[in-house]
Amino acid sequence: MFAHLGLTILFLVAGAPWVLPAAAGGANLQCPADIEVYIIDDTFTLSWTRSAESVGNVTFSAEYQGPVMYDWIKLPGCQYITSTKCDFSSLKKYAYEQIKLRVRAEEGNDTSPWCAPVSFIPYKQAHIGPPKVHLEAEDKAIILNISPPGTEDSVMWKMDRSNFKYNIVIWKNASSVKINEIASSRIIINDLSPETTYCLKVKAGLPLHIRTATYSPVYCINTTVENKLPPPKNIRVISKNQRYILTWNYAHENVVFQAQWLPAYFKKIPGDHSGRWTQIPNCENVRTTECVFPYDAKRGGIQKEIYSIRVRASSGNNTSFWSEEEELNMESLIIIPPPVITMKPINNNSLRVNVGFQNNSEYQQYPLTYEIIFWENTSNAERKVAEASTDFTFSNLNLLTVYCVKARALILDQAWNSSSNFSAPVCVRTRPGSSPRTWLIAGVCIILTVPVVLYVVSILLKLIRYVFFPSSKAPSTINECFSEQPLKNLLLSTSEEQTERCFIIEDTGTITTVEETNQIEDHKTYNSQTSQDSGNYSNEDENSGERTSEELRQARSCVTEQSMTPHPPISPPLLEPGLLASPSDCAEGCACWRKETSAGHRP
Repeated sequence: MFAHLGLTILFLVAGAPWVLPAAAGGANLQCPADIEVYIIDDTFTLSWTRSAESVGNVTFSAEYQGPVMYDWIKLPGCQYITSTKCDFSSLKKYAYEQIKLRVRAEEGNDTSPWCAPVSFIPYKQAHIGPPKVHLEAEDKAIILNISPPGTEDSVMWKMDRSNFKYNIVIWKNASSVKINEIASSRIIINDLSPETTYCLKVKAGLPLHIRTATYSPVYCINTTVENKLPPPKNIRVISKNQRYILTWNYAHENVVFQAQWLPAYFKKIPGDHSGRWTQIPNCENVRTTECVFPYDAKRGGIQKEIYSIRVRASSGNNTSFWSEEEELNMESLIIIPPPVITMKPINNNSLRVNVGFQNNSEYQQYPLTYEIIFWENTSNAERKVAEASTDFTFSNLNLLTVYCVKARALILDQAWNSSSNFSAPVCVRTRPGSSPRTWLIAGVCIILTVPVVLYVVSILLKLIRYVFFPSSKAPSTINECFSEQPLKNLLLSTSEEQTERCFIIEDTGTITTVEETNQIEDHKTYNSQTSQDSGNYSNEDENSGERTSEELRQARSCVTEQSMTPHPPISPPLLEPGLLASPSDCAEGCACWRKETSAGHRP
């Protein structure tokens, strides 16, 4: 019997672990149903429905499991809740991560089983709340300053605050107007009636995201009394001659205008940016309906980006409201300078044209197309080519012909659609070809030129030979007289003084040589005789010697003159014995002859 009792006790102890949990789970409590998570902006709400058995003092508690967590943690704000929902906005830090939630019912010491976990990512399940709206009234317009959904330190829309677009519904009495998707936190609704009540509501949305959004509360405002000066209309900007020109329309006279601009990206940033509008240079206190922008905004002009521009009029103490804000993409009005052209021949009948800019990097970002106009200089016929290439080749051209080209740059794009002025024409002559006609002309020129050149060369050679190398020779009589030293051309003579010799023939048949050198002072004559010499000299002999020296000088002068004279020399006359030739006789020959009458007499 005790053995049977022991087995029964052992069974109860062994089965206790299975029974206790069932008792702890509460056999009469059921887990909550229809668990839902509702998120709007940064507000997180968990809701559920209770079962029929969960009445009386039943409470509810929730747990969560965050990313990279293996244990369940009590959910703050959702412990022992008597209602069927709780706020767990404390988990907004996990807005972009997956979270798991579970709920159970509790009554005293009894608890229901945990319901099946609910898994979600808060950002994907969040709804867009209503934006905040602030209104300002003018006579014919209402200005809306919109704050995006959530708060300034919102975690849920932190990355999307500047991406919201707003839908506005505005109405007067029973009529309504709907304005769709305005991507700006500052909106001006124009063309309204003065002194009229308008009501509106706004909701926000994110492009490319399908989300449920909530309209704001309804706001109403009255427009003011009509202003005496209306605002300018039809604001526009054009580019001309490397400048931007801002123009507008205005009917009144004797007014001055003021223009301001604001980079458009400020409108996407929530908040009031009325203090960020700045004056456009050269567009303050303007009395005409236009003003000129400088090209570079950093140096007092406007940059190549999107701007909002507004203009207002003033007359005395009266000032109009600002005009409608015109959004202008200044890149679409880009000013392109004329391109630079180079053209050169590549063969006899082809020309290559290169088009570009000195600073390629500045215009490299634009889809440029070049329009080329090519023509022959003496013709009006033009060839037009438009391509995105910078190199152009024109073939089959005439030889030795001048061709001209000019070009301009185009941006054929919907965003820009701009063009430059044409560049200055560049003209180049084509090269000569190797045609038979060219060879024929070259051959004829050579045939006609060669004889003329040869003839001129021969004339020059003859002239040189005649001047520097004369062919005429001295007569044989002169050569005999000057056989020791040949007569040289006077043009080629050296600085050495010539030594001249004369021969005196005496009756004894002995030849006496008299050598004389031209001196500045005195000169003497030395006579060598083979006959007997007494050694005595008389005054007569000395006087005779002096006469002989004088006559010899005259004879030398005669010889020199005849050597320079081209005509043949005349044979010297024969003198009678004892007679001395006179200077006039010496002019007819180069030697004088006399006979000595007495032996041993010295001339």
